[in-house]
Amino acid sequence: MFDGRTILITGGTGSFGNAVLRRFLSTSVNEIRIFSRDEKKQQDMRLALDSPKLKFIIGDVRNYDSVRDAMGGVDYIFHAAALKQVPSCEFYPMEALRTNVLGTENVMAAAAERSVKRMIFLSTDKAVYPINAMGISKAMAEKVVVAKSRTINAGPVLCTTRYGNVMVSRGSVIPLFISQIKAKLPLTVTDPQMTRYLMSLEDSVDLVTHAYEHGLQGDIFVQKAPAATLEVLATAVKELFNASNPIKIIGTRHGEKLYETLVAREEMAKAEDLGRYYRIPADNRDLNYNKYFVDGEKRISDLDDYTSHNTHRLDVSGVKNLLLSLDYVRDELRS
Repeated sequence: MFDGRTILITGGTGSFGNAVLRRFLSTSVNEIRIFSRDEKKQQDMRLALDSPKLKFIIGDVRNYDSVRDAMGGVDYIFHAAALKQVPSCEFYPMEALRTNVLGTENVMAAAAERSVKRMIFLSTDKAVYPINAMGISKAMAEKVVVAKSRTINAGPVLCTTRYGNVMVSRGSVIPLFISQIKAKLPLTVTDPQMTRYLMSLEDSVDLVTHAYEHGLQGDIFVQKAPAATLEVLATAVKELFNASNPIKIIGTRHGEKLYETLVAREEMAKAEDLGRYYRIPADNRDLNYNKYFVDGEKRISDLDDYTSHNTHRLDVSGVKNLLLSLDYVRDELRS
């Protein structure tokens, strides 16, 4: 479905944008536009890839005009631009609101004006039962996408993909552990019993591609993924690198959760199990509250959330095998 099409990636210089480029640059896609604020990263990407299919656009999703101007002739949008660091969003929640919520509204409105066919919004597990500003802003952005999907009529199909922890993405813990091993420093762990999903960047692109191919207006897609405790993850990295660095427990940081939740039990009441994925259809009820007293849904007390505590849990050996499938880890081992 991407042959001959033009793709726009907001926040395209990030880890996800680079994964999309690895997947699509060698295909028959017509053009990939990288839209972001970071001119240095755009220049680095331009020099490294040197592809005539790539077009770089400096802009900010907070500015409607710059988003709209970037979308002429675009068929599909990967909306990945966001403030993602939990501590910085805790200290600057209004910045998270402006980028993650208002920026998403700008992208959708511009997509409708420019007759874009489909837009996929990238969300996070932190949007489910959010306890921090980053998660709250992403939860609101999800609601904005669903609300817009109800009223957009002939505009683009709007879907959301929700991720857990993406391994070796920028700012994630695996590169941190490896750098600490090489610097002969202790591996810093917040809480050994915290669990985190373990998804690859390639998995994240698979999920978005699935949403493009199968998504209906307002759908949210979640990929099932294994998980591990931080203690198991740190131990696996140490064993792979034959390291003797101690593990130092530093305590929970601002806004961190004990485990990740990708599907709330309230969503499980209507979620469709697709095998590798869950599809959560949009709630398309209206404001006629009277009918809700006679027509409810499944009893949510009979359901469980889908979390990193109750998904398939990997041991040290399983995590090591998973890490060895990552190019980044193999390159670091060789170096």
